[in-house]
Amino acid sequence: MASLKTIAQNKKARHDYFVEETYEAGIELFGTEVKSIRQGRVNLKDSWCSIVEGEMFVNGMHISPYEQGNIFNRDPMRVRKLLMHKKEINRLYGVVKQTGYSLIPISLYFKDSRVKLQVGLCKGKKLYDKREDMAKRTAKRDIERAMKEQNR
Repeated sequence: MASLKTIAQNKKARHDYFVEETYEAGIELFGTEVKSIRQGRVNLKDSWCSIVEGEMFVNGMHISPYEQGNIFNRDPMRVRKLLMHKKEINRLYGVVKQTGYSLIPISLYFKDSRVKLQVGLCKGKKLYDKREDMAKRTAKRDIERAMKEQNR
């Protein structure tokens, strides 16, 4: 069984989008980027995925430069290639183009020694959907608090 170690999560993605499906993708990185990721110096907050000429890329993902990397450091905001099967990429391309879905990185994690990116096929939430989710969360929290008080 593969060991998973989560490095970074995009909490804003679940707040702003309905995540319909998730996919696992490898990511093309350089050595200093992997070392920086091992230190947890990565941010997925405003990142998104794009499909160009049958290849998938992640945009807006910030990996801080590695301190001991000197000349080998790459641009922290560079566009990085994602590694997925051609059939999956073509299917996602069709869905994104036709129905107005977005491809949003949800989390970055180590699977054994490889860095993987969980990509979500997402549909945008309206403001009233976000308010409804917040109301449900607070109601659930209040119910749990009341049950805890009652059990004392």
